[in-house]
Amino acid sequence: MKKLFLISIISGFTLLSCKNKEEEPQQKDVAETKIQQDEDFRPNYHFTPEVNWMNDPNGMFYMNGTYHLFFQYYPDGNKWGPMHWGHATSKDMVVWEEQPIALKPDEKGYIFSGSAVVDKNNSSGFGDGKTPPVIAMFTYHDPEGEKAGRKDYQSQAIAYSLDEGKTWTKYKENPVIKNPGLKDFRDPKITWDEAHKQWLMVLSADDRTIFYTSQNLKDWQKASEFGMGLGAHNGVWECPDFFPMKVEGSNETKWVLIQSLNPGGYNGGSGTQYFVGDFDGKKFSVIKEMKDLPGDHSYWIDYGKDNYAGVTWSNIPESDGRKLFMGWMSNWLYAQEVPTETWRSAMTIARELKLKKDEKAGYRIFSSPVKELDKYFGEATGTKNTQAKAGQNIIENKDLDLAKARIGFSIDSLQDRTYEFSLNNPEGDTLRFGYDHTQKQFYVNRKKSGITDFGENFASPVSTAPRTSEADNLPVEIFLDKTSIEIFYDNGETVMTEIFFPTRPYKSFTAGKGEDFSIKNLKTSKFDIPENQK
Repeated sequence: MKKLFLISIISGFTLLSCKNKEEEPQQKDVAETKIQQDEDFRPNYHFTPEVNWMNDPNGMFYMNGTYHLFFQYYPDGNKWGPMHWGHATSKDMVVWEEQPIALKPDEKGYIFSGSAVVDKNNSSGFGDGKTPPVIAMFTYHDPEGEKAGRKDYQSQAIAYSLDEGKTWTKYKENPVIKNPGLKDFRDPKITWDEAHKQWLMVLSADDRTIFYTSQNLKDWQKASEFGMGLGAHNGVWECPDFFPMKVEGSNETKWVLIQSLNPGGYNGGSGTQYFVGDFDGKKFSVIKEMKDLPGDHSYWIDYGKDNYAGVTWSNIPESDGRKLFMGWMSNWLYAQEVPTETWRSAMTIARELKLKKDEKAGYRIFSSPVKELDKYFGEATGTKNTQAKAGQNIIENKDLDLAKARIGFSIDSLQDRTYEFSLNNPEGDTLRFGYDHTQKQFYVNRKKSGITDFGENFASPVSTAPRTSEADNLPVEIFLDKTSIEIFYDNGETVMTEIFFPTRPYKSFTAGKGEDFSIKNLKTSKFDIPENQK
């Protein structure tokens, strides 16, 4: 039977037996005394593989009412190994159903990250005249070549599907792009360039992005390179994405390059930056604000430590028009050591990306949770204004299950002070986060969040993010799911995603120490699967 990943695996607990009535007061429910581990940490509404290791999302496309998510997967262990393409499908990007493995390693190497497109006009010639072929492009990683010290151990290859992604045939003439002698030459992302009537592909090569064009998805010509010396470079560039976006509220169109790198993220380890500019069919030129962009810039899809290698879905219908994104919710600093054994890592919630322009902040990517989540969280309850009193609970678990919660509010008339919140349990675990208006800086502090000793870089340093908005009020939306928090500040202008592993579930949402402050429009809702989907 296939597994719905919104339904976490729940361990059954039994009451401790007692010998006599005198001993009864000392007896406790095992659920209250047991330290959380493994399956206790499996999310309620984020995708996880049923077993073993997962990392980058890749090959994501939409077709005939189904969203396809492929991902880097090792089916034989809970740490990184010979990479396959795992596969999951969904009707709404919330409820996911795992499918059989899509692509497996062969004599040419492991199957690294890539992308997939629907070839509607059969430009590849792979079609059968009935169903448009889906073309996947991926990186072959030759482990023997890497061991031998060669630089050309990665190349680009394609496979095609004639049954909407269920089964795949690798192209017999692979690789379609041979390695020109560059190390870390990988992660091709394809898009149809309507403006220039061509297939366009970007891939990463160590410290740069390389652009290729094609008419048939099989024969590719190098067009240009981008990025050397621009933006963050304290690691290898990986998992690019490139697409045009209409600037909200205008007729202007800009091109956006999403570019992950590891290490070198804003808060250490893995991170995903972006660039905005123009594309003439061959060359990408950034806007003037980015021409001398330093490594410590403020153009990041997510400032938290745990959103990496994210890319967008292809083939979203024009009638929908959204740019839909998902990332890997972990960090290479500690991903292989987190305290889960059966499975490792989850994906972020799906997000809609928008490009906005502000007179002072310039062009900025905004992220928001996809509207499909509304159906599962339902009507918000308890909409009210309240006073956040230092050290006192704003929300308790009896009012809202903080293991599957959505919380929204705003803080008006910001003053030069720190606005802090925390998630807590009776055992003393606490996750602290908030906004320091004096420094105009957000932060997440997981030093005392629970189990933290599995990686020296997990709990320290404290994650921070600059505030680019100059508004006098601060809208906040939070998604909590057992072991993760995704915080959308300023309607998604700044986002922070972080994972954590409390020894027992958090039971309260509390205002931090310091002066009291007012919270406006506090709204809460709990994740639940509608009856007709259970």
